[in-house]
Amino acid sequence: QVQLVESGGGLVQAGGSLRLSCAASGRTDNSYFMAWFRQAPGKEREFVAFKAWRGSQTYYADSVKGRFTISTDNAKNTLYLQMNSLKPEDTAVYYCAAYGGGAPYYSDSSYNYWGQGTQVTVSS
Repeated sequence: QVQLVESGGGLVQAGGSLRLSCAASGRTDNSYFMAWFRQAPGKEREFVAFKAWRGSQTYYADSVKGRFTISTDNAKNTLYLQMNSLKPEDTAVYYCAAYGGGAPYYSDSSYNYWGQGTQVTVSS
């Protein structure tokens, strides 16, 4: 079992920045694949960014490419999402998720473990 706890959300003006954190605990042997998803009101949950704990390869949704950066601190068992140049359309609840691999990284149904989510609101 892996427990995930997000933090760092809040209210920010358009053009501003936020850094989300996701602290992992439990069976964290750094073999998992990690991702951020988000869900805006009335919309389906969507993929944002992906990274393996042990690898350097990252993937991003086109809508955030060049603005968001996913990273990990293995010593702290923490996943981050640095969000710059925020736009009102980035407003959503952001979730971190983990799975063991062998399924599409961009699909939320692939992930076994989820955090509770953190609200990000970008004002215009």
